[in-house]
Amino acid sequence: MAVKFFKHKWQKVLLITVAALFILILIPVLFLNSFLAPKLSDKLKEGVLKGTDSLYTIDYSDIDLNVLQGRAVLYNITFKADTAVYHRMKKNGNAPGTLYELHVNRLIVSNAHPFELYFKKKLNIGRIALNEPKIEINKLFVKNDTSKKDNRTLYQKLSKTLKMVHVGEILLTNINYKQRDYTGPAIATSQLKEMDVKVTDLLIDSATQTDTSRFLFSKDITTELKNYRSKSVDGLYSFKVKSVKLSTRTRKLSIIGINLKPVNHTVFFQKSKKDRFTVSLDSVQLNNFDYITYQKSQSVDVKKLEIFKGNFEVFSNYNGPLQTTDRLVTFPNWAIRHAIKNTLNVDTLELEHMNFMYSQFSKKSKKFGHLKFDNINGRLLNLTNRADKLKKNNIATASLTSYFMGKAKLNVHFDFNLNDATYNYAYKGHLAPMDMAVVNPVLMPLAMAKFTSGRVTGLDFDVHSTQKVSKGTVSFLYHDLKVDILRPDYTKKTLISTLANAIVLKHDNPDDGDKTPRLANVVYIRPSNFPFFKTVWHVLLNGIKNCAGVGPAQEKKLNSQADTDDKKEQEKIIKKAVKEKEKEDKKFKEKVEDKKKD
Repeated sequence: MAVKFFKHKWQKVLLITVAALFILILIPVLFLNSFLAPKLSDKLKEGVLKGTDSLYTIDYSDIDLNVLQGRAVLYNITFKADTAVYHRMKKNGNAPGTLYELHVNRLIVSNAHPFELYFKKKLNIGRIALNEPKIEINKLFVKNDTSKKDNRTLYQKLSKTLKMVHVGEILLTNINYKQRDYTGPAIATSQLKEMDVKVTDLLIDSATQTDTSRFLFSKDITTELKNYRSKSVDGLYSFKVKSVKLSTRTRKLSIIGINLKPVNHTVFFQKSKKDRFTVSLDSVQLNNFDYITYQKSQSVDVKKLEIFKGNFEVFSNYNGPLQTTDRLVTFPNWAIRHAIKNTLNVDTLELEHMNFMYSQFSKKSKKFGHLKFDNINGRLLNLTNRADKLKKNNIATASLTSYFMGKAKLNVHFDFNLNDATYNYAYKGHLAPMDMAVVNPVLMPLAMAKFTSGRVTGLDFDVHSTQKVSKGTVSFLYHDLKVDILRPDYTKKTLISTLANAIVLKHDNPDDGDKTPRLANVVYIRPSNFPFFKTVWHVLLNGIKNCAGVGPAQEKKLNSQADTDDKKEQEKIIKKAVKEKEKEDKKFKEKVEDKKKD
């Protein structure tokens, strides 16, 4: 049965009325959308032109406007400099040193207020979102500060067109950023991908034009770079960072997952005469980071820098020249003064749960020795190359605790003179008790010796150094010391080991009957090819050997007798050494008796 509609007249009237109202509303909305779109487009283009002194233009292929929703979508946007205007500005001496270019496939504007823009000249937008924008920056020349400048604020430049610009939130995701620097001898290119930027509460008006609490007129700008990778120019290092995040509001820069990895040592040392470094850090945090100064001049000014959990390894270059290359470049105070080209100022550097390893190859044993310090915690102060800071305080300090070879606790304090011509530095510290066998992994390959028994009861040192000479005292306390002298294949040299244990080595410090321990006064002349950590190690090693009775004369004597294989000759050497030892013991006993009488 057919359904009959509109049985009553009022139904027809209602329908006609609703339809008429719908048409009356729809037509103006459609008209406004089509009418305001070009008007808004003209306002935006005019604003960009005036705000940049006609240097930059903005263009797009289409704009989709919904007045009721306050939503607009712009397609195929291009923001770039007008080269003709740029050349004219350059001729007049007021051209900027850097040009910018932006390409976006789609830009979404939501919660906008087009009527405010059209009738009140106020651009008020809730949110702007750009996905995968391409940003190009070309640094053409260093800006001459004496050139003619327009000292008007951005608001003053825009005020005739717009009374206010406000955007609640701006999101840029998956940015493709490329920069070219033409100011050097060769074009320097850098590129970043997977970068996100979030701008919160951007406001340009008469009040914020001089508001120093805002950065680029915004309450906060958060930038995050993900999965950054690069390689050194020589191909010897690869560099990775998992995440870099900066907030302008908190002035905090957080870096997660830093990894500097070199090629294997064989390839590295075939191509380079420098030491080989490996760095792996879980996180680095810069607090109260002066990002504005860094943006202008790449100068680093940080109140507090924190490094959490990581590994730092130095591999001494065994192919490095022995006489011609001075490894002064590895000294921390040299690096702060010369290796860092830009200004550096770090008030405090905190280290937590770090591991350090120094590796050296012995051409005699054909093996590697590894010196390890695990679980390093400490604080470094006054890391700076700023002249005004150095006038007030020219000493950088480092107070560190660690576990030597992963076993014994070591406390050490360094002082580095940051502007002294001799690169003066000093260090002192204390090592807790430990078994001597712990040192064998580094002692065997580098010193061709092995501790077979013995226990350290304490090691204290206080050394003052320049780039050439180290002077200081080393107190090495121990008992029951015995060693084996080794061949390159680690087999024991019987004769020399016997001589060392029976005659040369002092088995205890202090000796029985004498409460005064032996103290080594060390004077060490640094070979020019020795890097910093190797120098420190050899100074302490020389002091330890002296405390154990192995001075330069005894070591030379042992080495001269080390290769003697004739049994009769061995017996003569041992008999002669025993007689000399008996004489020394007799003198020692007389000395003890004299002390008792006194």
